Amino acid sequence: MASPSSSLATLRPDLAGSLMEFDLEMNLNGFVGSQVLPVINVDRESGKFGKLPLEQLLQSADTKRAAGAGYSRGNWSFTDESFVCEEYGHEEPVDDREAKIYADYFDAELVSTLRARSTIMVEAEKRIAAAVYNETTFSGQITTVTNEWDDATNCTPIVDVNTAINLAYDRTGIWPDSLVINKKVFRNLRASDKVKDAIASSGAGDPTKQSDITVQMIAQCFDLRNVFVAGGSTNSAAEGQTAVPAQIWSDEYAMVFKAASSDDIREACLGRTFHYGGDGSQANGAVESYRDENVRADIVRVRHDVDEKILYSEVGQLLKNITT
Repeated sequence: MASPSSSLATLRPDLAGSLMEFDLEMNLNGFVGSQVLPVINVDRESGKFGKLPLEQLLQSADTKRAAGAGYSRGNWSFTDESFVCEEYGHEEPVDDREAKIYADYFDAELVSTLRARSTIMVEAEKRIAAAVYNETTFSGQITTVTNEWDDATNCTPIVDVNTAINLAYDRTGIWPDSLVINKKVFRNLRASDKVKDAIASSGAGDPTKQSDITVQMIAQCFDLRNVFVAGGSTNSAAEGQTAVPAQIWSDEYAMVFKAASSDDIREACLGRTFHYGGDGSQANGAVESYRDENVRADIVRVRHDVDEKILYSEVGQLLKNITT
C-alpha cells in the first residue's frame, strides 16, 4: 500500500515555537553557518541577479561640478550571478505505542521534532563548512601556517592572521573583518603564548587562566569585528558502525573574510544563504506533521529550501596547516 501523500501534511507552528530553546542550544554548540553565509530571502526558487565586480567598487570619479554642468554619474556594469534553491528535509516517526509508554518521561513529538531539525541543520552546516574550507575555491588565496597553532610556545597566530588579512586587502581593497575557526582551534589559541601576551598588554583582559579568555578578547587581539567559533559535531562513521565524533569545521583550516553586514545583495561579502519560502519553507526549518496508519505513527517532517553560495571568494583568505 502506498504511504500517505505528503500533501496531507499540516504546518505545526506549535512545535516550531517549542524549538526556541533548541535555537539557544544550537548557538551554544557553535552552529555558525548562518553567520558566515547569512540568510537572504528570495521570492523564487531560482533566478539571476547582478553582481558588481570588485574592481568597480574602487573606481574613482571626478566629482567636481562646473556651473551649468551635470554631476558625475556611476557607470556600473554588472556580471550575471545565479542561485538555485534546493529542498532539504528529514522525517521522524512518533510511534503511537512508544509515545504512550514514555509519556511520563518526555514529549515524544517534540523529541522527534528536535531530532529532525537537528539533522537538517547539521547537514546545512556541513555544506557551508565544505564551501568555505575549500582549497579548490580559494586556490591562490591560501596562507600556509609555519608553526601550527597548537604549538603554544612557538606559534604566531596574530602574525599569521594579519598576513592573511593584508593579502586579501591587497587583492581587493576590502578589509576582512571576520575569522571562522572551530572550537579546538579556539581552545588552542587561548593557550598560545603570543595571544595571551597580546591580551595582557592591550588591556583586553586577564589571561591568567584559559577560561578567562573570551571570543571577544580573541577578536580584539586580531582587530576583527567577528570571530566565529564553530563547535558543531557530526558522526563521521558509516551507519551501523561505532560512532566517530568529528568537528564539522576542520581544525586544519581557518578563514579570514569580509562578512555581510546588511541585507543588500550588492554588498561585497564572502557569500549568502539564499532561502525560498514560497512553498512554506523557513530558513531554520518548517515543521509539519502527517498521519501514517501503515506504521501507526504521526510523522514529523522538518524542511527548508536553500542554496548556500560563495559570492566574492576574493574577499576571503584561507589559512591551512593550523593544527599538527
